[in-house]
Amino acid sequence: MEPFVNFVGVVCPLDRANVDTDAIIPKQFLKSIKRTGFGPNLFDEWRYLDRGEPDQDCSKRPLNPDFVLNDPRYAGANILLGRENFGCGSSREHAPWALMGQGFRVLIAPSFADIFYSNCFKNGILPIRLPAETVDELFALANGEEALQIAVDLSAQTLQLPTGRTIPFEVDAFRKHCLLEGLDDISLTLQQVEAIRAYEARRCAEAPWLFT
Repeated sequence: MEPFVNFVGVVCPLDRANVDTDAIIPKQFLKSIKRTGFGPNLFDEWRYLDRGEPDQDCSKRPLNPDFVLNDPRYAGANILLGRENFGCGSSREHAPWALMGQGFRVLIAPSFADIFYSNCFKNGILPIRLPAETVDELFALANGEEALQIAVDLSAQTLQLPTGRTIPFEVDAFRKHCLLEGLDDISLTLQQVEAIRAYEARRCAEAPWLFT
Protein backbone atom coordinates (compact mmCIF):
# COMPACT_ATOMS: atom_id res chain seq x y z
CA MET A 1 0.00 0.00 0.00
CA GLU A 2 1.32 3.45 -0.89
CA PRO A 3 2.02 5.75 2.08
CA PHE A 4 -0.36 8.67 2.40
CA VAL A 5 1.34 11.92 1.41
CA ASN A 6 -0.04 15.37 2.25
CA PHE A 7 -1.33 17.13 -0.86
CA VAL A 8 -3.51 19.88 -2.33
CA GLY A 9 -6.41 18.29 -4.21
CA VAL A 10 -9.49 19.11 -6.23
CA VAL A 11 -12.85 18.34 -4.60
CA CYS A 12 -15.56 16.49 -6.54
CA PRO A 13 -19.00 17.07 -4.91
CA LEU A 14 -21.28 14.02 -5.09
CA ASP A 15 -24.48 15.41 -3.63
CA ARG A 16 -26.26 12.15 -2.78
CA ALA A 17 -26.96 10.49 0.56
CA ASN A 18 -26.85 6.73 1.22
CA VAL A 19 -24.53 5.96 -1.70
CA ASP A 20 -24.17 2.17 -1.52
CA THR A 21 -21.31 0.00 -2.68
CA ASP A 22 -23.31 -1.34 -5.63
CA ALA A 23 -23.53 2.22 -6.94
CA ILE A 24 -19.81 2.74 -6.30
CA ILE A 25 -18.90 -0.41 -8.26
CA PRO A 26 -21.77 -2.51 -9.71
CA LYS A 27 -21.88 -6.25 -9.11
CA GLN A 28 -20.89 -7.34 -12.63
CA PHE A 29 -17.36 -6.02 -12.01
CA LEU A 30 -16.68 -8.11 -8.90
CA LYS A 31 -15.23 -11.12 -10.74
CA SER A 32 -11.68 -9.79 -10.49
CA ILE A 33 -9.69 -9.68 -7.22
CA LYS A 34 -6.62 -7.91 -8.65
CA ARG A 35 -7.36 -4.62 -6.82
CA THR A 36 -6.54 -2.66 -9.98
CA GLY A 37 -8.41 -1.64 -13.12
CA PHE A 38 -11.70 -0.66 -11.47
CA GLY A 39 -11.33 3.12 -11.80
CA PRO A 40 -13.11 3.48 -15.17
CA ASN A 41 -16.13 1.64 -13.75
CA LEU A 42 -16.49 3.78 -10.62
CA PHE A 43 -20.16 4.87 -10.36
CA ASP A 44 -20.65 3.04 -13.66
CA GLU A 45 -24.45 3.21 -13.81
CA TRP A 46 -24.47 6.96 -13.12
CA ARG A 47 -21.38 7.81 -15.13
CA TYR A 48 -22.34 6.25 -18.48
CA LEU A 49 -25.50 6.08 -20.56
CA ASP A 50 -25.13 2.39 -21.39
CA ARG A 51 -24.66 -0.73 -19.28
CA GLY A 52 -21.05 -1.51 -18.49
CA GLU A 53 -19.49 -4.95 -18.71
CA PRO A 54 -16.12 -6.29 -17.50
CA ASP A 55 -13.14 -5.68 -19.83
CA GLN A 56 -15.12 -3.15 -21.86
CA ASP A 57 -13.28 -0.17 -23.37
CA CYS A 58 -14.81 2.65 -21.34
CA SER A 59 -13.15 5.34 -23.47
CA LYS A 60 -15.69 4.60 -26.23
CA ARG A 61 -18.79 4.58 -24.04
CA PRO A 62 -21.36 7.43 -24.01
CA LEU A 63 -20.96 9.63 -20.93
CA ASN A 64 -23.80 10.98 -18.84
CA PRO A 65 -23.31 14.77 -19.09
CA ASP A 66 -25.33 15.35 -15.92
CA PHE A 67 -23.10 13.25 -13.66
CA VAL A 68 -20.62 15.21 -11.60
CA LEU A 69 -17.63 13.01 -12.41
CA ASN A 70 -17.99 14.02 -16.06
CA ASP A 71 -17.93 17.74 -15.29
CA PRO A 72 -14.68 19.25 -16.66
CA ARG A 73 -14.34 21.33 -13.48
CA TYR A 74 -13.57 18.18 -11.52
CA ALA A 75 -11.12 16.56 -13.91
CA GLY A 76 -8.34 14.94 -11.90
CA ALA A 77 -10.21 15.32 -8.60
CA ASN A 78 -8.70 13.30 -5.75
CA ILE A 79 -11.03 14.37 -2.92
CA LEU A 80 -14.63 13.12 -3.00
CA LEU A 81 -17.25 15.03 -1.03
CA GLY A 82 -20.37 13.07 -0.12
CA ARG A 83 -23.41 13.03 2.12
CA GLU A 84 -24.38 10.88 5.10
CA ASN A 85 -24.06 7.08 5.19
CA PHE A 86 -21.61 6.91 2.31
CA GLY A 87 -20.56 3.35 1.42
CA CYS A 88 -23.60 1.54 2.83
CA GLY A 89 -24.76 -1.81 1.47
CA SER A 90 -22.60 -4.88 0.94
CA SER A 91 -19.08 -4.98 2.33
CA ARG A 92 -17.32 -5.43 -1.02
CA GLU A 93 -13.69 -4.29 -0.89
CA HIS A 94 -13.94 -3.51 -4.61
CA ALA A 95 -15.58 -0.19 -3.65
CA PRO A 96 -12.41 1.41 -2.23
CA TRP A 97 -10.42 -0.26 -5.03
CA ALA A 98 -12.57 1.58 -7.59
CA LEU A 99 -12.27 4.90 -5.74
CA MET A 100 -8.51 4.50 -5.50
CA GLY A 101 -8.35 3.51 -9.16
CA GLN A 102 -10.05 6.76 -10.11
CA GLY A 103 -7.50 8.69 -8.06
CA PHE A 104 -9.47 9.50 -4.91
CA ARG A 105 -7.28 9.47 -1.78
CA VAL A 106 -9.65 11.37 0.55
CA LEU A 107 -13.40 11.04 1.18
CA ILE A 108 -15.32 13.63 3.16
CA ALA A 109 -18.84 13.02 4.48
CA PRO A 110 -20.89 13.39 7.67
CA SER A 111 -20.91 9.60 8.12
CA PHE A 112 -19.76 6.37 6.51
CA ALA A 113 -20.95 2.78 6.72
CA ASP A 114 -18.73 0.99 9.25
CA ILE A 115 -17.27 -1.80 7.07
CA PHE A 116 -16.68 0.54 4.13
CA TYR A 117 -14.98 3.00 6.49
CA SER A 118 -12.60 0.30 7.70
CA ASN A 119 -11.92 -0.95 4.16
CA CYS A 120 -10.89 2.54 3.09
CA PHE A 121 -8.07 2.68 5.63
CA LYS A 122 -6.90 -0.79 4.62
CA ASN A 123 -6.58 0.36 1.00
CA GLY A 124 -4.85 3.72 1.43
CA ILE A 125 -7.89 6.01 1.43
CA LEU A 126 -8.51 8.56 4.18
CA PRO A 127 -12.23 8.87 5.05
CA ILE A 128 -12.94 12.05 7.02
CA ARG A 129 -16.09 12.58 9.07
CA LEU A 130 -17.15 16.21 9.42
CA PRO A 131 -20.30 17.80 10.86
CA ALA A 132 -23.19 18.07 8.37
CA GLU A 133 -23.12 21.86 8.49
CA THR A 134 -19.42 21.90 7.60
CA VAL A 135 -20.09 19.51 4.72
CA ASP A 136 -22.86 21.86 3.55
CA GLU A 137 -20.35 24.71 3.46
CA LEU A 138 -17.90 22.63 1.44
CA PHE A 139 -20.61 21.72 -1.06
CA ALA A 140 -21.42 25.39 -1.53
CA LEU A 141 -17.77 26.14 -2.27
CA ALA A 142 -17.24 23.07 -4.47
CA ASN A 143 -20.25 23.90 -6.64
CA GLY A 144 -18.86 27.29 -7.62
CA GLU A 145 -17.68 28.27 -11.08
CA GLU A 146 -14.17 27.09 -10.26
CA ALA A 147 -13.26 23.83 -8.59
CA LEU A 148 -12.50 23.92 -4.88
CA GLN A 149 -8.99 22.94 -3.86
CA ILE A 150 -8.22 21.77 -0.33
CA ALA A 151 -4.86 21.10 1.32
CA VAL A 152 -4.95 17.81 3.23
CA ASP A 153 -2.50 17.37 6.11
CA LEU A 154 -2.95 13.98 7.74
CA SER A 155 -0.06 14.49 10.14
CA ALA A 156 -1.68 17.62 11.58
CA GLN A 157 -5.21 16.27 10.96
CA THR A 158 -6.34 19.43 9.19
CA LEU A 159 -7.96 20.60 5.97
CA GLN A 160 -6.89 24.02 4.71
CA LEU A 161 -9.34 25.97 2.53
CA PRO A 162 -8.32 28.63 -0.02
CA THR A 163 -9.99 31.19 2.24
CA GLY A 164 -7.38 30.45 4.91
CA ARG A 165 -9.81 28.58 7.13
CA THR A 166 -8.47 25.45 8.80
CA ILE A 167 -10.83 22.56 9.50
CA PRO A 168 -9.59 19.96 12.02
CA PHE A 169 -10.67 16.33 11.79
CA GLU A 170 -10.35 13.28 14.00
CA VAL A 171 -8.74 9.99 13.00
CA ASP A 172 -7.79 6.93 15.01
CA ALA A 173 -4.08 7.05 15.92
CA PHE A 174 -3.33 3.50 14.75
CA ARG A 175 -5.12 3.96 11.43
CA LYS A 176 -3.34 7.27 10.93
CA HIS A 177 0.01 5.56 11.53
CA CYS A 178 -0.80 2.82 9.02
CA LEU A 179 -1.81 5.32 6.34
CA LEU A 180 1.28 7.46 6.81
CA GLU A 181 3.55 4.40 6.70
CA GLY A 182 1.66 2.60 3.92
CA LEU A 183 0.90 -0.44 6.08
CA ASP A 184 -1.95 -2.76 5.16
CA ASP A 185 -2.84 -5.96 7.06
CA ILE A 186 -0.20 -7.98 5.21
CA SER A 187 2.52 -5.38 5.80
CA LEU A 188 1.66 -5.28 9.50
CA THR A 189 1.97 -9.07 9.71
CA LEU A 190 5.30 -9.05 7.88
CA GLN A 191 6.70 -6.71 10.51
CA GLN A 192 6.59 -9.76 12.82
CA VAL A 193 8.10 -12.18 10.31
CA GLU A 194 11.10 -13.11 12.49
CA ALA A 195 8.89 -13.91 15.46
CA ILE A 196 6.62 -15.99 13.19
CA ARG A 197 9.58 -17.95 11.85
CA ALA A 198 10.90 -18.54 15.35
CA TYR A 199 7.50 -19.82 16.48
CA GLU A 200 7.22 -22.18 13.50
CA ALA A 201 10.72 -23.53 14.12
CA ARG A 202 9.92 -24.12 17.79
CA ARG A 203 6.65 -25.88 16.99
CA CYS A 204 8.37 -28.04 14.39
CA ALA A 205 10.90 -29.15 17.02
CA GLU A 206 8.19 -29.77 19.64
CA ALA A 207 5.72 -31.56 17.38
CA PRO A 208 7.49 -32.69 14.17
CA TRP A 209 4.57 -34.99 13.24
CA LEU A 210 2.46 -31.91 12.52
CA PHE A 211 4.85 -30.85 9.75
CA THR A 212 5.25 -34.13 7.86
